[in-house]
Amino acid sequence: MTKLAIFDLDGTLLDTAKDLGNATNYALRNCGYPERPLDDFYQLVGRGIYNLFRGAVLPRGLSNEELFKRYPSVDKGVVDKMASFFIPYYDKHKCDYTMPYPGICDMLDALEAHGVAFGVASNKYQEATEEMVLHYFGKHKFVKILGQREGQPIKPDPEIVEQIMACVPSLKKQDVVYSGDSNVDMQTGLNAGVRTIGVLWGFRTREELAAYNPSALVSSAAQLTDEILRS
Repeated sequence: MTKLAIFDLDGTLLDTAKDLGNATNYALRNCGYPERPLDDFYQLVGRGIYNLFRGAVLPRGLSNEELFKRYPSVDKGVVDKMASFFIPYYDKHKCDYTMPYPGICDMLDALEAHGVAFGVASNKYQEATEEMVLHYFGKHKFVKILGQREGQPIKPDPEIVEQIMACVPSLKKQDVVYSGDSNVDMQTGLNAGVRTIGVLWGFRTREELAAYNPSALVSSAAQLTDEILRS
């Protein structure tokens, strides 16, 4: 039986793409780079804000493989300058358009009613991760809310999942489900050795998620609830 459900945040619990895109475009504009169409951010987000900035300043039209190969070529000074504009802007505007996906609040109610604990494992920076979870889902008790933190590896490294698992006593890996919307999430679940579910309402395609052979792919929060409670 599932005892712990761990969720990605952006693209899984919350639709954050427009606010992330607007904040990144604000930073691009102030750093002298061209803005990106909001649709670009569905591929750029998910690997932490510093990789978001690296991808955003690179030329449009690169394949995902080319984009990620060229990340290291982006000067750290550029990334830091982008962050100096992005973070204050995003902190003020992160809830302008962001909303929970349909059925997510009902799902959390159902899991709570069945005694399933839950946590968040995000590549969003820690302060924003905590604030947004508490803002949108404050009535629920999360065992742990973790985002990108200084000195800690980001997903797909499994450490963030393992840190959340450590908060539930006598937990075995077969008792845990990890859910997310991207290839990074599918890799994270696999690396952690836990049952992994891909959600199809987020930022990436079915094909991208299916390539990692997750335990299930779901197209609604109700289906996700059933899959989590199934075992």
